[in-house]
Amino acid sequence: MTRDRINPSRRKLIQGTGLLLGGAATGLLGLPQGALAARAATRNTDTVRLTWGPSGALSLLAKERGVFEKTLAAQGIKAEWIGPFPNHAPTLQAVVGGSADFAFYGSTTPALAAILAGSPLVFVQYNVQHPRSTAILVKKNSGIDTVHDLVGKKIAVNRSGLGEFLVVAALEKNGLSRDQVQFVYLNPPDAAPAFGQGKVDAWSMWSPGVDIAREQFGGKDIFFEGADLPFYIDFGTLVSSRKFVTENSALVRAVIDAYAAEGKWANENLLESEIIAQKAGKYSDGVRDHLVGLKRLHRFYEADDAQFLGDFQRAADWLSERKVLPKHARVAEYSIRP
Repeated sequence: MTRDRINPSRRKLIQGTGLLLGGAATGLLGLPQGALAARAATRNTDTVRLTWGPSGALSLLAKERGVFEKTLAAQGIKAEWIGPFPNHAPTLQAVVGGSADFAFYGSTTPALAAILAGSPLVFVQYNVQHPRSTAILVKKNSGIDTVHDLVGKKIAVNRSGLGEFLVVAALEKNGLSRDQVQFVYLNPPDAAPAFGQGKVDAWSMWSPGVDIAREQFGGKDIFFEGADLPFYIDFGTLVSSRKFVTENSALVRAVIDAYAAEGKWANENLLESEIIAQKAGKYSDGVRDHLVGLKRLHRFYEADDAQFLGDFQRAADWLSERKVLPKHARVAEYSIRP
């Protein structure tokens, strides 16, 4: 794909200004090493390629409303939407493969797994929806009423993602080990029919998939993240490649700010934002109204937010200790504030 380039004089001005501001920010903030990598404001393209899909609530909203694109266009940036993608993992592959510049806001866990496997990805901002509504779902007539009843059963999860870690946490909380259940690794589009057809006994899934499945397949929760898990082990994040962020930190900043504005609109317009999601997801008014009733709000954290990074590090340690992630990761090394 041909990328639009800005003229050299404009680039020099942007970079020079960024060096002055970046140096001042470094002295004031004392950022971690990873967050310093893109402190100089750079921009070497006028086009940004963004992934989107039904699971990427904020990207879907930004694409459908069109305000996001206009905000970037006012800064001389053209937004191109790549997708739809069923979940976060393939968006990471698109960034690594060079067909996209940003994976949409999705689970930190598959992103960390990809990074630990050698992918040159970095986190540029975090976005967490509160309250969390991921759940382990079974059918009402399955005879499964508690987490203990999952022993020997098949559970559909997405590998190294939100679904898998929630099951691990639920088992541990109930004194069970992961080898007492059978994990079936499926992406959401394959997990839904597998659950509906009885090929798996349970499904660990996030909204709106879990909410649709409750209605469509007569499902019930036996473990609900918002009520049964007292801490977060996974967060939403905006991911790009280290090279792109280093070469285009001014553009990345513009994208982050545009997404933050989109999140603010969503927080202030819960029904309207859920109607947009409903149209894309093709689910009932009942599911939509349930989601509106959850009153989920977006909260954004900069990549150098010390308190947030502390929480994220504890989560990453928890995941690596339980082999959801293959090894330990120092999350600040992969977190860059443009």
